[in-house]
Amino acid sequence: MATAYINEHGVHIPDYSEILEDLKEEFRGIFGPDVYLEPDSQEGQLLSIFALRIHDCHTLAASVYNAFSPQTAQGAGLSSVVKVNGLRRRGASHSQVDLRVIGRPGTTVTGGVATDSADQRWLLSDLTIPVGGEITVTALAEDPGEIRAAAGEITNIATPVYGWQAVTNAEAAVPGSAVETDADLRGRQRISTAIPSQTVFDGIVGGVSSVSGVTRCRGYENDSSVEDGNGLPPHSVSLVVEGGDAQAVATAIALKKTPGCGTHGDVEVGLRDVYGSASVIKFFRPTPIAVAVRVSIRPLSGYVSATGETIRQNLSAHISALEIGEDVMLSKLYTPINAAEPVPGRRSFDVLSLQIGASEILSAENLSIAFNAAASCALDDVELEVVNA
Repeated sequence: MATAYINEHGVHIPDYSEILEDLKEEFRGIFGPDVYLEPDSQEGQLLSIFALRIHDCHTLAASVYNAFSPQTAQGAGLSSVVKVNGLRRRGASHSQVDLRVIGRPGTTVTGGVATDSADQRWLLSDLTIPVGGEITVTALAEDPGEIRAAAGEITNIATPVYGWQAVTNAEAAVPGSAVETDADLRGRQRISTAIPSQTVFDGIVGGVSSVSGVTRCRGYENDSSVEDGNGLPPHSVSLVVEGGDAQAVATAIALKKTPGCGTHGDVEVGLRDVYGSASVIKFFRPTPIAVAVRVSIRPLSGYVSATGETIRQNLSAHISALEIGEDVMLSKLYTPINAAEPVPGRRSFDVLSLQIGASEILSAENLSIAFNAAASCALDDVELEVVNA
C-alpha cells in the first residue's frame, strides 16, 4: 500500500505513480476488475487528480519534517532552525573601496557618487576636503553583491560639486557577496557545533567562524617543540581569518585558547582580561592570490557560445570557493569544465589544453597556495579559446 511513514532513517513518501496504482487497485476492488481506468477515461483522469493532490500533501509533510534539521531544511526553514546555534543567515553585502578625493580645501561633498569604467555607481560618505587638498574615504557600491573594480578604474565624478576636482582608487575594490546560500549556511552551522567541543582547537576555530562578518577561517596548530613547515613557532596556534572585526576575532581567540598557548600572525590586537591583565593576540589575514586560467577547447556537435560562458563561470566559482591555504589542483578543474555540458552524458566540446597561474606566466601545473593565502578568480581572469580547426 502506498503510504507515507517515518522510521529511524527519516521520512519516506511514495511517488506519484505508486499512489495512482494504489488508487486504481482500490477502485477496482469496489467496481470490479474489468473497469476501464486508462488516462483517456473520465475515471482514470479523476484518479490522477486525486493521486496528484495526495502526493502534494505527502511532499508538504516531508518538507515540514525535514525543516526541523539543518541538514535538510531549506530557505526560510533553514534560517529559522540555525537560530538554536546562535546563527543568522548573512544578507547581501556591498563591495567597498577606498577613494582618494582631490579638491579645494574646505569643499563639502554631500551624497557624492563616483563611477567606474563600467558605469557602476560608488556612494561616498559625506566629507569635507581638508587643508591638504585631498582625503581618503570609503565608498560602497550602490548595488549589493560581488561588484569588482580594479585599481585606478574609479575616476569619474557622477555628482559634480564645485571644488571637487578628481577621484581615484589606488587599490582594487573589496568585493561584496550575495545573500548567503543554504549550502554556505549549513557549512557555518556545522562549524558552530564545534564551539563547545572537547577539542580546544576545534572550539577556537568554531568560535572565530561565528564572529559576525567572518566569511572563511582556517586554523593551524603546532604542538611540537620546533618550528613547523609553515614557519609557525612551537606550542602555538595560528588562525587565518577572512572578514570580521579584528577586535572581535582576537577576543574570540582569547576566550577559547588555553593558558600558555601562544598565537601567531601578522595582525596584532591588544586585549585586557577581566582582571586587567594585558595580552596580545595575533592572527593572519589571508593574502588574496588572483588566479588566471586559460582553457582551449574544440567545439563538437551541439556546442553553443553559452556553453563556453558556463565553462568560464564554473571555473571562476570553483577556484574562488576553495578553502584558505588550499592548492589549485589542475586535475580538479576538469570537473567544473565538464559540468558545463548542457546535456549530461553528451559531449559538445573537447578540452585541448588547460593552464593556470598567479601571474602572466601560465602552465599546466598545480598552483601552490601558502597556508595564509586564498585563491580567487574573477570571471575576466578566465580566458577561453575555441579552436575550430
